[in-house]
Amino acid sequence: MERDLTSGSVFKTVVYFSLPYLLSYFLQTLYGMADLFIVGQFGGVSSTTAVSIGSQIMHMLTVMIVGLAMGSTVMIGRSIGAKNKRQAAECIGNTVTMFMGISMVLMAVLLVLVRPIVRIMSTPAEAVEGTVRYLTICFIGIPFITAYNIISSIFRGMGDSKSPMYFIAVACAANIGLDYLFIGLLGVDAAGAALGTTIAQAISVVVSMVVILKRKGGIRLEKSDFRPKRMTMKNILKVGVPVCLQDGFIQVSFVVITIFANQRGLTDAAAVGIVEKIISILFLVPSSMMSTISALVAQNIGAGKHDRAKLTLKYVLMITVTYGLIMTIIVQFVSVPLVGLFTNDGAVAVSGAGYLRSYASDCIFAGIHFCLSGYFYAYGLSVISFIHNSISIVCARIPLSYYASVHFKDTLFPMGCASPAGSLISVVICVGVFIWLEHHEDKYQNI
Repeated sequence: MERDLTSGSVFKTVVYFSLPYLLSYFLQTLYGMADLFIVGQFGGVSSTTAVSIGSQIMHMLTVMIVGLAMGSTVMIGRSIGAKNKRQAAECIGNTVTMFMGISMVLMAVLLVLVRPIVRIMSTPAEAVEGTVRYLTICFIGIPFITAYNIISSIFRGMGDSKSPMYFIAVACAANIGLDYLFIGLLGVDAAGAALGTTIAQAISVVVSMVVILKRKGGIRLEKSDFRPKRMTMKNILKVGVPVCLQDGFIQVSFVVITIFANQRGLTDAAAVGIVEKIISILFLVPSSMMSTISALVAQNIGAGKHDRAKLTLKYVLMITVTYGLIMTIIVQFVSVPLVGLFTNDGAVAVSGAGYLRSYASDCIFAGIHFCLSGYFYAYGLSVISFIHNSISIVCARIPLSYYASVHFKDTLFPMGCASPAGSLISVVICVGVFIWLEHHEDKYQNI
């Protein structure tokens, strides 16, 4: 299953590894998009709002799990780069043990707190019960969501970005079919969307386990690998916890912005929820490049090839910035029809279009600090990303969003400017840190 990413053309390696990663992200994003699209076709605005709010909460939980699993990807990648398969096996076993325990605790706690969570979101009264049903079903499926994401993190740390793509493709196809069954034919609305998502995740996990059991790889797991090892878990958490907290903090800021929108009424609440889904698609390339650079640089660090790691960063930045510029320009001309794909309400489409036009430029700025953050992750410096994202959220995203929501009642365009402003702060900090690290290579390259 493992693949050496430390030799050959750097550009070709980036493209070869990132394309399956990109498609995986795209297919995973289709989960929420399919739910929102199908509910929008068969249900009303209240159902659309319930799914958009509920899926945003689930997205927050998922990205935090993925962030924590980044520690496993990095540590497994370093072990593979150093040709230390015994250490890689220990990292894999401890990852499985730790994450399964976390998922069971998380499921129990969230099921108890489901109604308080819906209240905190300032969910419009018409959408409260639908949101509760959606989240209850999704919370029950947390072990499956966790299992899929840790399996993917393990494969990618080993240099295999294709297998997770196949697993998520199966789940995505199942999710779309189940959505039409539960929502379109049976009329279950928001609860049907949650059922489709949860069952599809379970199918994905079953398929991935069958493939793993049948495939013979170079790494052999033993029972002892699943016993908790203090240093192994410490190293995984050292990278993963700051990334998890950072991603969680970012998602909390999105939730706060959603609350601001919800307080403006059902139309703006639905508009912001739809645009967040569209933005998640626009961010597929920056997100996949961040994960790509983490996996590639981690293996090169294990192999002691630090110059190759820097060259990888250069190519990833070029790809991401070019993509961001192109997408920002295109969105300015197609914002209304894009939002209109997910709603039959003309007012929602117009309101969302203004939000999308200003938000789209974040593809450029966020893309830059995503790439630099991925580079920092691989060196075990994920705390830097946590710091710069925290500063940008506190100093720009939340306060600017609140100001715009209060003082610009007739348009969402100013609210959309808050995210690019926050990312610009992150870019300045990341570039400054990178320059400082370049002058202290002997310190951070030995971490």
